[in-house]
This record gives sequence, C-alpha cells and structure tokens, in this order.
Amino acid sequence: MSGIQRTALVLTIIGAINWGLIGFFQYDLVAAIFGGQDSAIARIIYGLVGIAGLVNLGLLFKPNEETARNPEASPTRS
Repeated sequence: MSGIQRTALVLTIIGAINWGLIGFFQYDLVAAIFGGQDSAIARIIYGLVGIAGLVNLGLLFKPNEETARNPEASPTRS
C-alpha cells in the first residue's frame, strides 16, 4: 500500500468517525475543532476526506494479495 493510499485511508477513517458522531450524537467534531462547518479549514478537511474516499475506491478493485499468490484459495472459485 502506497503512502498516498495510507494517508487516504486515515482521512477516510477520520471521516467515518465524524459521521458516526453526527449520526449517533448530533456532534460534528470537525466543525467543533475548526470553528464551524462554514470555516475555510473545516471545508478543506471535508474536501480532503471526500477526495480520500475517492482514492480508496481503488482498494475495492485491487486484487487480494493472498488470492493473487495462491489462486486455489480464491473464495469465488467453485
């Protein structure tokens, strides 16, 4: 996994935690830390999390390393 993918994964996890807090407790942590949803830095964070989610879409289509090394272990094989 490249550095960009790791960074994107961390940002996606931060976004998921923030959405969980919003969903369960109606508390937006990013907005609370950076001065509200309309502040420039909060909007940048939201944008970076969104871009990170798009970068991580590539992980859905990346072959599993274990399956690539051993095709017999593929769960889709009948």
